[in-house]
Amino acid sequence: MTHCILFVVNYKVFNLYPKQKSMKKQFFFIFFVQLTVFAQAQSSLKLWCKRPSGNTWENALPIGNGRLGAMIYGNVEKEIIQLNEHTIWSGSPNRNDNLQSLEKLADIRKLIFEGNHKEAEKLANQAIITKTSHGQKFEPVGNLNLVFDGHENYTNYNRELDIERAISKTSYQIGDVVYTREAFASLADRVIVMKISSSKAGNLSFNANIFSPQKRKTITTTATKDLTISGTTSDHESVKGMVEYKGITRIKLEGGSIQSTDTSLIVKGANSATIFISIATNFNNYQDLSGDENKRAADYLYKAYPKTYSTLRTAHITAYQKLFNRVKIDLGKTNLVKLPTDERLRNFRNTNDPQMVALYYQFGRYLLISSSQPGGQPANLQGI
Repeated sequence: MTHCILFVVNYKVFNLYPKQKSMKKQFFFIFFVQLTVFAQAQSSLKLWCKRPSGNTWENALPIGNGRLGAMIYGNVEKEIIQLNEHTIWSGSPNRNDNLQSLEKLADIRKLIFEGNHKEAEKLANQAIITKTSHGQKFEPVGNLNLVFDGHENYTNYNRELDIERAISKTSYQIGDVVYTREAFASLADRVIVMKISSSKAGNLSFNANIFSPQKRKTITTTATKDLTISGTTSDHESVKGMVEYKGITRIKLEGGSIQSTDTSLIVKGANSATIFISIATNFNNYQDLSGDENKRAADYLYKAYPKTYSTLRTAHITAYQKLFNRVKIDLGKTNLVKLPTDERLRNFRNTNDPQMVALYYQFGRYLLISSSQPGGQPANLQGI
């Protein structure tokens, strides 16, 4: 589409000088080469494929803003948006150090220097290894499920993660209607935003509900048609769970209507729907859980909700690219960039695909930017 539009524009410009045929051809060739390189550069920073994730977590596309994270599965009938927040952990402030450690350290060193390694290991296990909690576990908030009845038979499916802009996109066609879902975890506004649209007015209908593995939780809707989840994290290794969390999902419609049940939201006949997801906890720091998770989640939502989708999207891209655009890498180009990412990955060992290496490197940077931001928690093996 981009090539066709630009070609038409250039063709009209060239026809202003019909007698200068050689210049026209040369000028067009330069533009064509530049546009082709530009298109390759853009597409080389996307992970994309032609099929949904199904229920395979590893195939979902990750988005995050350092505080909130989501895995976008890209399923057609039942979209899964797996949600978490950087401070939702089991347990509560506690000490798990072994008080004998300092007292026995000299003895352990002496045994090591004498070559009595087994005795040193035995004493270390007694004096250094904790006798209480070995550490707490990161816990998910749950899944926001979007159910689209009648979307079983679809064509022209595509999903992608644009790591240059930190935006996930899913598109498919049913009959003569094209459906598009675009999502990002805003670095600027601290909420997750997804816009769902149909190419024909009044054709968007779906049901939104929440599933969570959390044991101590409440899922409900409010008078203002917000879908909420709240609760307290789990106990672990004798440490009482005391992190309290609140998640709010609110939908802004263009056309159509929205109804609610006790635990779900129902959108009917809309042109588009923008979903806002805000999550917060009572966590202030490792020894202070006195925050107000309800106020925090509401404040983030109320600040973002009045803004247009375009405004939110632009602010997010700007904030993200201040970090991402600091590094460029070019290892060469091949036509393999035109293939879906999953195909390139399967064939990588038997092909020369330098752009896949560059994409992998930039994807690592994308994940780090998305999983940890100043003022939040550090990136870790169980983080968002």
